[in-house]
This record gives sequence, C-alpha cells and structure tokens, in this order.
Amino acid sequence: MGVKRSLQSGGTVLSFLANILMVLSTVTNYWTRYPDGHSGLWKECNSGVCSTIPCQTMLAMTGACIVLAVGSGIMSMAMGLRILCHQGDSLRGRTTSAICFLSGLLLLIAMTGYTVKDVWKSDVFFSWSYFSGWLALPFSILAGFCFLLADMIVQSTDAISGFPVCL
Repeated sequence: MGVKRSLQSGGTVLSFLANILMVLSTVTNYWTRYPDGHSGLWKECNSGVCSTIPCQTMLAMTGACIVLAVGSGIMSMAMGLRILCHQGDSLRGRTTSAICFLSGLLLLIAMTGYTVKDVWKSDVFFSWSYFSGWLALPFSILAGFCFLLADMIVQSTDAISGFPVCL
C-alpha cells in the first residue's frame, strides 16, 4: 500500500470517526448538565421529565450548523469511499478535502455558538455530548488534510509521468 492509498484510507477512517461523533453529539441530550437536569440541542430534562426546548436563536443556529456539518461529513465520507473503491481511476480528492474542511467549519461555528450561549452560567457544566462534538472537529480537519495530501501526490505523479526519468 503506497503513501497515496494510505492517506486516502486514513482520510476515510477519520471522516467516519468524525461522522460517528457528530451524529452521537447531535442526537443525545447531554450537552449541558445542571443540578436538577440536563439538556441538549432539542430536549431539556428536569427532574426526570423531558420536554422540547422552545426556539432560541443560538440553539437554532447551532442545530442548523451541526446538521449541515453531519450532512457534509457523510457526503465527504461517501466520496472518500468512492475514491478508495475506484483504484484505477484518477479520481481527485480536492473536492472531498474541501467538503471535509466545510464540515469542520460548520462544526466549529456550531460548537462556538453553543459555547458562547452557556459559558457565563456558573451552575451549568458541559457534558459528554458537547465534548464529542468538539472531538469530531480535529478528525474532520485531519481527514481533509489526508485527502488534500493524497491529491497533491496524484497531481505530482501526473505532472512527472511524461518525463523519461526513472525515479
């Protein structure tokens, strides 16, 4: 397995891990904990009774950005799998890389927005769903760099393939 193939495989695995963490973070209700309950993006539980959170601008923006990040992450993972499966074709990873970076940017916006919303409250503590969202960010960015480096190797190989030099 060459360097290009290793980078493409690594990018696909990192994208898969980022997607698992983003989906887990999005669907669970443990973003914040407070003395008598916990809440997430969609529901709030107080003393064992869960209810839907009324619409708040920052929560709506966070929810929209994280759903878009999950969608673009799944698309980049599917594109990475397509690149891996078509070994003989000269598929480029630049688009896949850009979508991984877009997913990371959307995730960064979502997580920063949620952090700003609750950072000054003294009785609120961030919980594991929130941290799994932050953990997905470096995986998404690293996946983008893996696909970008693999694409640079493809470009350099294509550029020197016409020269009669044996490397």
